Amino acid sequence: MQNPRLASRYAKSLKDLAVERDQLEAVHSDMLLLKAITRSNADVVVLLRSPVIKADKKIKILGAILDGKISAITTGFIRLLNTKGRESLLPEIAVEFEKQYNILKNITRVKLTSAAPLEAGQLNMIREKVEASAGRKVEIETAVNPDLIGGFVLETGNELFDASIQRDLKDIKKQFLKNIYVPELR
Repeated sequence: MQNPRLASRYAKSLKDLAVERDQLEAVHSDMLLLKAITRSNADVVVLLRSPVIKADKKIKILGAILDGKISAITTGFIRLLNTKGRESLLPEIAVEFEKQYNILKNITRVKLTSAAPLEAGQLNMIREKVEASAGRKVEIETAVNPDLIGGFVLETGNELFDASIQRDLKDIKKQFLKNIYVPELR
């Protein structure tokens, strides 16, 4: 991140304006779109951070990419960033906006990694258990890692719940290496 404190301040200002104008959901979807674009296309990030490309060209290119896809508040916000010379912070602002939105809406993001793709019923059951445990709404990001062999790994903030067969096998291996039943030879 270039400047997390500055990105946080801009994101908070945008969030506050969106709440004031009752456009929070529209701006949130705009920020998700911007986040997806900057994550999937490195050229957009290079464009935003380039000191060689003039500000008016950046606005024209962004306007062509986002034409009709974002709200007036977000368009004005991007123009403000461009005027202030802070357009390079746009990817970080989008990420920070989502964090602040989740805090405002009492949403926890969790990452669920499983050995195979989960069915909708399994995902809903896990979501319900995590929501009951956390006491808040949960958004689940799923990933597949065949190395887990079976089970899943659930990451939430700074906590990790590993219910994978891979971890179980590692635990068994440690027990065999420790082997308390064989007396030590002197």
